[in-house]
Amino acid sequence: MFETPDTERKSSGTGMWTGVAVVVIIIAVGAYFYMKSQPAAKTATPAAAPAATAQSNADAVHDLRVVSAKMDKDPTGNVAIWSVDIKNQSSTFTYSAIAYQTTYIGADNSVLLQNAGKVNLSLDPGDEQTAQFRDALYPSGTAVFRFAVTGASATK
Repeated sequence: MFETPDTERKSSGTGMWTGVAVVVIIIAVGAYFYMKSQPAAKTATPAAAPAATAQSNADAVHDLRVVSAKMDKDPTGNVAIWSVDIKNQSSTFTYSAIAYQTTYIGADNSVLLQNAGKVNLSLDPGDEQTAQFRDALYPSGTAVFRFAVTGASATK
């Protein structure tokens, strides 16, 4: 039988350990990049947590009540003109830049158009005001129209 010299046996053993070392390094580098790609865990201390602001308690949709909403068309019959009376029922917050949504619905209950905008009013606590504004092109076939408050800026 043919035997290999001792020097060849040592080099093949060294080659095996080199291969193991390369695999261990590749695994370590992969684990490092995996850990770096994961979002860091957030640990908030009471001092680092933001304090709740007074505006976070404001609820414009609840506090602002639409007393009346009337829609007419402009003289050409093409543009919807709204007259909206809004009351601020909050005893604490003043609301301004009141966001709204108008919806125009056909006879078959399909929504023909929805539009959003802002009414330039500032309502103090308990205050009630009327605003008139041009909304959108009046869709033909409108059977029902609606106005809803969707938000506002609040100050205390």
